Amino acid sequence: MGKKMIYKNFKEEELSLLGFGTMRLPLTVEGKIDEPQVEEMVKYAMEQGVNYFDTAYPYHDGESERVIGRILSKYPRDSYFLADKFPGHQIFEDYTPERFFEEQLERCQVEYFDFYLLHNVYEKSIHTYKDPNWKIVDYLLEQKRNGRIKHLGFSTHGSREVMKEIIDYCQGELEFCLIQLNYLDWTLQGAKEKYEMLTEMGIPVWVMEPVRGGKLAKMNPEQEALLKEKRPEESIPAWGFRFLQDLPNVHMVLSGMSATEHMKDNVKTFDTYKPLSEEERQMLFEIAESMKESVPCTSCQYCVAGCPKGLEIPKLISIYNELKFVPTVNASMRIEAMDVDRQPSACISCGKCSRVCPQGIDIPKIMKELPELMKKLPTWEEVSRLREEAQERNRNK
Repeated sequence: MGKKMIYKNFKEEELSLLGFGTMRLPLTVEGKIDEPQVEEMVKYAMEQGVNYFDTAYPYHDGESERVIGRILSKYPRDSYFLADKFPGHQIFEDYTPERFFEEQLERCQVEYFDFYLLHNVYEKSIHTYKDPNWKIVDYLLEQKRNGRIKHLGFSTHGSREVMKEIIDYCQGELEFCLIQLNYLDWTLQGAKEKYEMLTEMGIPVWVMEPVRGGKLAKMNPEQEALLKEKRPEESIPAWGFRFLQDLPNVHMVLSGMSATEHMKDNVKTFDTYKPLSEEERQMLFEIAESMKESVPCTSCQYCVAGCPKGLEIPKLISIYNELKFVPTVNASMRIEAMDVDRQPSACISCGKCSRVCPQGIDIPKIMKELPELMKKLPTWEEVSRLREEAQERNRNK
């Protein structure tokens, strides 16, 4: 076919090692999914050999499933693999599995899912998945027997103990596991130990957040220069992907691409296997060590849905990280530009955000600290005034 792509064999299925994650699709200026651009990205992906597409019930408030369903319906059903997830980690009054599963099939315009996951099994959501009132696992196994699910797995931000608990509960029926894995979280979030545990149990690893929501796609000038000196032809994000390509039990790397150029750059990285040297791996670990003081938010948006004040929490945490470790007035300006009732001071510390945060971040604490960090910097108005005064002085010289 002339396609260049790294593939991994999974139970007699040839999966492209690069998968298209649809949690962060490109948006229009109105904030809606830019469907023509997504269609262009899917077309390019398919032409280059990418055959795995991943979505979930809450992504883009359900529009991710609908958009990717409409686009993929234009291709033969056997030309791609589609993955979806059961939203047991979200807060609902009713978790009747049939209701969600049938709705997802309809949204995605398919009769079966190639891969289906228990979404975000962690310390709080595992009780939902094991609740005998809902019989979620029983229902999904029935769908697997009926051919409406080809392969069943789970995703997790939980501890190894929780992972082991859900694996044992499902009695060997979980075929793969999606974890947050990158060279920063290798030690920061214990991804190394999770990867090794799954490998010892014979469970193939799927990867999410390979470049940490974009945080490993950009570095400071010194770090970028160091990487470019070693591999001038590689982009900065490519280093994160090369790190994962060296792990033999990694069978799928999901990248949440939000622009066509991201897709093209990632496809280029996955068309050839170029292993890292031990020196290069250690260099990445050293860079990771220098990053570890930032709050580990991945912009998954779970906290936003339940916030009674409608705060854009991931954006505020991003500003917090910038202010705390690279303090500039440009960061505080982004908050000053927000409506007062959308600023961190509007937080009522209800804790709903922290209860659903996969990273276990104490979000109310950060919302309290943000205004204090801003007080240490001049306002944008003050900076503008000082600049005008300096310009006036220069004119009068």
